[in-house]
Amino acid sequence: MRSWTPEQVAQAAGAHLAAPAPAPAGAPGPARATIDSRAIAPGDLFVGLPGETHDGGRFAAQALAAGAWGALVAPQHAEEAATGTPSGVLLAADDPLAALQSLARSWRRELGAQTIAITGSTGKTSTKDILAALLEPHRRTFVSRGNFNTEIGLPLELLAAPAGTEALVLEMGMRGAGQIAELAQIAEPDVGVIVNVGPAHLELLGSIEAIAAAKAELIADLHSDATAVMPAGEPLLDPHRRDDIATVTFGPGGDVTLVRQDPDGAVEIDAQGERIALQLDFRQAHLRGNLLAAVAAARAIGVRPAGAVTVAFSGRRGERTRLSNGVTVIDDCYNANPMSMRAALDDLAATAGEGRRVAVLGDMLELGPEEARFHAEIGAHAATLGVDLLVAVGPRSREIADAFGDAGEVVLALDAPAAAKLVPGLVEPGDTVLVKASRGVGLERVAEALAAAAEATA
Repeated sequence: MRSWTPEQVAQAAGAHLAAPAPAPAGAPGPARATIDSRAIAPGDLFVGLPGETHDGGRFAAQALAAGAWGALVAPQHAEEAATGTPSGVLLAADDPLAALQSLARSWRRELGAQTIAITGSTGKTSTKDILAALLEPHRRTFVSRGNFNTEIGLPLELLAAPAGTEALVLEMGMRGAGQIAELAQIAEPDVGVIVNVGPAHLELLGSIEAIAAAKAELIADLHSDATAVMPAGEPLLDPHRRDDIATVTFGPGGDVTLVRQDPDGAVEIDAQGERIALQLDFRQAHLRGNLLAAVAAARAIGVRPAGAVTVAFSGRRGERTRLSNGVTVIDDCYNANPMSMRAALDDLAATAGEGRRVAVLGDMLELGPEEARFHAEIGAHAATLGVDLLVAVGPRSREIADAFGDAGEVVLALDAPAAAKLVPGLVEPGDTVLVKASRGVGLERVAEALAAAAEATA
C-alpha cells in the first residue's frame, strides 16, 4: 500500500478520512497493518478492533505517537484522537474489522497476484510450506505466516504482501460454518486447495459431513476461471463439486499421483500425464500427500516444479531434533486430531532408530461426543506400531492409555507441566520421542524440557 494516498486507503477500506496526513503530498502510504498498538513500527496502519475485554480503538493516539502512518478506528475513537494534533492519518469506520477486510481485498486486487488458498482438517500448514518451496524459484511469492488464518489474521497478511508479489499462498482456518466463505470473499483465490476432511472441530460442527461442507465453502466461492484441488476418492466432497470450474484431484487414483519414491528423497510424480521429478529434503510418508496437493496447486497457476525442493516447515509441526544426549525429539505439538495423530505415530514407527519408540500423547480437543472412541483408537494404533513407552497427558488421554494396554510401558501425567517434569527422566540415549497433542494442552513444555535436560548434561 506504499503507493496509496490517504484518500485511496480510506476509499478501499470504506472508511471516512477524519484527519488527513500532516505529511507533504506524495508521502508514501502504509507499509502494513497491525492490531497491536504495542508493536507499532514507523509507517504502520494501526487498526483498533473491539475485543472482549477492551476496545483497541482507544489506543489510536498512542499508536500515532509511536510513529504509525495512521489509525483505522471507530468514529468515537477517531474523534477522541483528533482532539489533539494527530501525527498521522485518522480513518473512521463503524465496523473497523469489516473495513480491514475490505482494505485487504482491495490490496489483493491491486496486486493482481495469482492467489492460492489452502484449507483442510490437517496438514494445511505443511502443504503451504511445501507449495512455497515449489513456487519461490519461479515467482515472487508471499506466504501467510503461522496461524494468521482467521478473519483477522488473513487480511493482516494480505496487507503485508509487498508490491510486485506474483503469487500469494494463504492458509484458511475454520472454527465453524461460514468462516471459510468469509475468508474466501476477502482473498478471492484463483486456486482453492482442500487437503483433506477429518474429525476436527466435531464438537462445533456436529458431524463429518458438516465439516466437509464447511471446508467446501472454499469451492463454492471460487470464481468461474478458478481451479479446485481436492483429494481423490473423497466422497464427502462429491456433493460440493462444481461443473463450471476446473477440478484437479491428487492421491491414489487422482490426476496427480506419486509414481516412484526412493530412499534418498527422489520422487517422480505423474501430473495429468506430465512426469515431474523432484529431490526432496523430507522423507515423512504423511507429507507426500501434501506434496501432491502442492504440485497440483503450482501447476494450476502455470508453475512446473522441478529439481531440488528445500522446505522451511513451520515450527512444532514435526520438527525433528537430535539432542546432545542422543535423544531424538519429534516436536509435533502445534495441534492434533485423529488424522494427524495417526500420521505422526506412523512416522515415529517408520523413522525411529535402534532405540525405543516413545510417544508423549496429550488430549485431542473439540472432538464432540465420540471423543473417547477417537482417543481409544489412537491408543490401539500406537500398540500395533510397537510403541515402547507411552506417556498419556491429560484426562482424555487416559482412553489412549487404556486402549494401548500392556503393549508397552505406560505412564500417566495429569497435564503438560507434570509431563515436562516426568519425561526427561524416562528417556534414554537412542530413544526417538514423539510429542503431540492439541494446542490447548501446551505440550511444547515437554519438548522444551527435553532440550533443557540435554543441555544441562552436555
